[in-house]
Amino acid sequence: MIFKTIYIFITILFTISPASKVSSEEIKGLAKIIDGDTIKISTRKIRLSGIDAPELKQFCIKEDTKWPCGLESKKALIEYTKNKIISCISNKKDRYNRFIAKCYKEKQDIQKWLVKNGWALAYRKYSLEYINDENFAQNNNLGIWQGKFLKPHKWRRINKNK
Repeated sequence: MIFKTIYIFITILFTISPASKVSSEEIKGLAKIIDGDTIKISTRKIRLSGIDAPELKQFCIKEDTKWPCGLESKKALIEYTKNKIISCISNKKDRYNRFIAKCYKEKQDIQKWLVKNGWALAYRKYSLEYINDENFAQNNNLGIWQGKFLKPHKWRRINKNK
């Protein structure tokens, strides 16, 4: 009886996850940019995997001056993807029903570009893939690394009720 209970518990534990799995799916088309780490292709909302960009309402500080780094991150992604077909591979959704996907512009990893140019951070909670790109941006004072900022996940936590 105890083995059956343990088996059921383990089965439940491994079938419940914070992100619901979907079969691997390619989503392709022109992207509408929602923010620095979220896009929409057709009717599908996609969260770029492995990165975390400043929120649209988030400000950073450069030389004692506040600047809208969240909006600048979005603008950089708009310029980078402008009039290009974007291809995303997804195999899961998050709790907001967004596809979690790795996306490409002409075989170039969009997430890598955003992090390496300082418009997003490697989201270490979910992936270690973009740490070297983040170090490059930080060492070269690119994007948000030009000054001071709160990491986006900390900013969201502080500002969740605003």
